[in-house]
Amino acid sequence: GTWLTESGGGSVQAGESLRLSCAASYKSYGTMGWFRQAPGKDREGVAAIDSDGTTYYTNSVKGRFTVSRDNDNKIMYLQMDSLQPEDTAMYYCAASSQRAISRFQESEYSYWGRGTQVTVSS
Repeated sequence: GTWLTESGGGSVQAGESLRLSCAASYKSYGTMGWFRQAPGKDREGVAAIDSDGTTYYTNSVKGRFTVSRDNDNKIMYLQMDSLQPEDTAMYYCAASSQRAISRFQESEYSYWGRGTQVTVSS
């Protein structure tokens, strides 16, 4: 079946970096994305990447986060630099069989991982 598994979360100080990984069961997803959910808040889209490598970022992470994917090894990454306390959240990997239209819309994605926690302290 289809599965996604996140790893790489942890606790860091403000200004430090983390790299999240999402291992997938298939390599031909049209769009893959990273979402996050902080306590008491709605889940929000953070970054997305199409199968051709085109990337998309929400404004709050532009210039700090970089999404990439290794299709041969079926892994997507999220390099997070200059982390801030407001980046603290559970981070989820998501995948769509087709190329998404609204890449930060949860309903575009059929497959989800269980999440990995990122905690940034000041």
